[in-house]
Amino acid sequence: MKEIIGVIGAGTMGAGIAQVAAQSGHRVVLSDTNPEQLLRAEQQIKKSIEKLVEKGKFSADSGQEILENLQFSTQLSDHSQASLVIEAIVENLAIKHQVFTQLEQVVNPSCVLASNTSSLSIASIGACLQDASRFMGIHFFNPATIMPLVEVIPGVATSLSYTQHIEQLITSWSKTVVVCKDTPGFIVNRVARPFYGEALRIYEEGLADFATIDWAMTEMGGFKMGPFTLMDYIGNDINYTVTETVFAAFYYDPRFKPSFTQKRHMEAGFLGRKTNRGFYDYKEGSTPPSPTKDPVLGKQIFERILVLLINEAVDAVFMQVASPNAVDLAMTKGVNYPKGLLAWADELGAEWVLDKLESLFSEYGEDRYRPNPLLRRKVREQSKFIL
Repeated sequence: MKEIIGVIGAGTMGAGIAQVAAQSGHRVVLSDTNPEQLLRAEQQIKKSIEKLVEKGKFSADSGQEILENLQFSTQLSDHSQASLVIEAIVENLAIKHQVFTQLEQVVNPSCVLASNTSSLSIASIGACLQDASRFMGIHFFNPATIMPLVEVIPGVATSLSYTQHIEQLITSWSKTVVVCKDTPGFIVNRVARPFYGEALRIYEEGLADFATIDWAMTEMGGFKMGPFTLMDYIGNDINYTVTETVFAAFYYDPRFKPSFTQKRHMEAGFLGRKTNRGFYDYKEGSTPPSPTKDPVLGKQIFERILVLLINEAVDAVFMQVASPNAVDLAMTKGVNYPKGLLAWADELGAEWVLDKLESLFSEYGEDRYRPNPLLRRKVREQSKFIL
């Protein structure tokens, strides 16, 4: 018999995680203090399963079995038989502490406790537990039912045996698992910051408008969305808050400095698609702006953002956040980058990347452009990142 899985928080992410576990044959208890939210989650999952049945992904009987695997509850005590409970509630440390303190009294001693947090440290959340050796981060990406990547983040107190067990379990759910160190932003939200930050900086310098920067990254870089389209899709409130959180968590390292342009859009209520206005106007009848399709300018924009992204990926390896393969997997599977950034660096040549960064650093004199020591080492050794 498969393990019983608990999920706390019936928002979009919690409901998605519960559905993934149920589709993998587990009995799942999804809990929330709000009965109306539970009802919405139940309807969301049912609708999702029905669509999968219509597409032929499951038979009607299998779809019914998945729905029968799910239990919806307003009580934490209903997680008493679970072997893994994943929390997916508001990003507030005090509230998470309250939930986990209560949960620890309910579950059995071998039950793994986990948070789906994207911005708080695993060590800080687990500090409220009497036994933090069984606590870790299990970070899914939205929508959890579709996005293949899951970051597994052991804290400093987490037992290796629990980490290995969870890595195997989540892999059995047909997910791509990367294990990474408990540092701000983990892999994806750390390495991806220049995609947004450098695009905003280029705009603020007056080198190009939003549409031209997006055109450069999609047409020349092969990215599925340009940075401004993506920020509008995510929501400027969410994207800005992640950047600000990572910036503060890294002791105000200038590499992660937020943008006043994005802050002003957020303050004005220009949050993106959900408000019909962000960097672009989404109101009915509005005309999308046309980019300046200058190949020289486009190449300059693309290469500047790309080398900043590569430098950040190199730093994640240099600081032992994750292995080179894990970093590249995270960026291709978590945010759909056209190539792994380190494989891209190998393709272009570490020397080419270093020259571009040194040119930017010489021009601006800012630490955001300082080349990583590991990049310099690779140039000296004439070695590759992905072996």
